Amino acid sequence: MAPRWTADDVPELAGRTFIVTGGNSGLGYETARSLARKRARVVLACRDPAKAKTAVDAIALESPAARVEAMELDLASLASVRSFAEAFAARGEALHGLINNAGVMALPRRRTADGFEMQLGTNHLGHFALTGLLLERLLATQGARVVAVSSSAHRPGRIAFDDLHGERRYGKWRAYAQSKLANLLFAYELQRRLAHAGSAVISVACHPGYAATNLQAAGPRMEGARWMERIMRLGNALLSQDAAMGALPTLYAATAADVRGGEFFGPDGFGEMTGYPRRVASSARSHDPAAAAKLWEVSEALTGVRYEALA
Repeated sequence: MAPRWTADDVPELAGRTFIVTGGNSGLGYETARSLARKRARVVLACRDPAKAKTAVDAIALESPAARVEAMELDLASLASVRSFAEAFAARGEALHGLINNAGVMALPRRRTADGFEMQLGTNHLGHFALTGLLLERLLATQGARVVAVSSSAHRPGRIAFDDLHGERRYGKWRAYAQSKLANLLFAYELQRRLAHAGSAVISVACHPGYAATNLQAAGPRMEGARWMERIMRLGNALLSQDAAMGALPTLYAATAADVRGGEFFGPDGFGEMTGYPRRVASSARSHDPAAAAKLWEVSEALTGVRYEALA
């Protein structure tokens, strides 16, 4: 990898189409913005149409020739995921990159529209369903990639198959770590299945390090814990890198020519908290093929989405 790889090193992307979930703010916005600057067609898949429009307008103002649009997607609702996937697939367009970026972090106990624990439901199950429903478009596109945005918080994570939704015991950070580990188990299992099927599509993963976004303050705000919200904002100010830097591992995973299926990218600084993108290692649990296969089976059962082309 070239040292100090930046968004300026993203190759020209004219004629290529990317979907970025959660593309209206934070890491997703910076990812979409950089892809659009390099002339990619970018679909911002967002829960809030008004915020999505604001993001589209801002990108278009900076890059007038950009082909960027917003489509509504709520990953906490399987009905919304299906609606989005059907609308995009109906176009019959190529899909060169699906960037599964959107997520929630350390929330008080909440459920999705389908009754899943909110963090697992949004961060993993929603993206599992979305990827499966867009699989036909990906398989039909030369050079397509699926990028899972995980977190260094996956390291303490464990998949509680006997209490997946925290019904007996819920801890907001435990649930977040579980969801981020699930992202990696899914990304690596998807790569194994793509390779077994002889597909040229690749599945890769990344994490942003400690990047300052609205994500850190959302949980404390929902709990009314103003003191914790202030601590999170102070941590962002003192310890983190900005969202544009945090998006670099995602951009590298999605566009760099030397990326191979099953790789994981993160910042090159101390503790992988800040810095420029490089290949990094994930936890031993993230590479457990038995756990990955079991999570895949459970995810298909919960979402009703089956990857028939990879069976």
